[in-house]
Amino acid sequence: MKLLKLVATVMSLAIAGLGVWGVVAPAALLAFGGSLLATPALYWVAAVRVVFGSLLILVAAESRMPRTLRVVGVFFVVAGLLTPLFGTERFHEAFTWFSGQGALFVRAVAVLPLIIGLFFVYALNSHRRAA
Repeated sequence: MKLLKLVATVMSLAIAGLGVWGVVAPAALLAFGGSLLATPALYWVAAVRVVFGSLLILVAAESRMPRTLRVVGVFFVVAGLLTPLFGTERFHEAFTWFSGQGALFVRAVAVLPLIIGLFFVYALNSHRRAA
C-alpha cells in the first residue's frame, strides 16, 4: 500500500505542478493542452484519470480524509470512463474558448489544480488519527 500511496502522491504533485506551470507560463501550458486534443492523447488522458481515481479509492482508508478521497476518486474514474464518449470535437471547442480568454484568466484557473494537487498531497500523507 505504501507504493500506491507514493504513486498517488507523485500524481498529486504532478497536478500541482501543472497548476504552477499555468501560473508561471500560461502560453506554454496552453500549448501542452493543445497537444492533448488528438484522439490518442485523449485516450491517455482518460486512462490517467481512471488510474488516479482508482489510486485515490485504494489508498483512501489510510488517509486523513478517507470519505473525501473516495468520492473524488469515484468522480475521477467516472470522468475518465466518460472522456472518450465526448469525442475530440467538444474538447477542441472548450479548449478554443478557454485559450481565447487571455493569460490572466488562464493563470487564475491554474491556481485550482495547484490547490487541489497540494490538498491531495496533504490528505494522502497525513496519518489518520485513531478514534
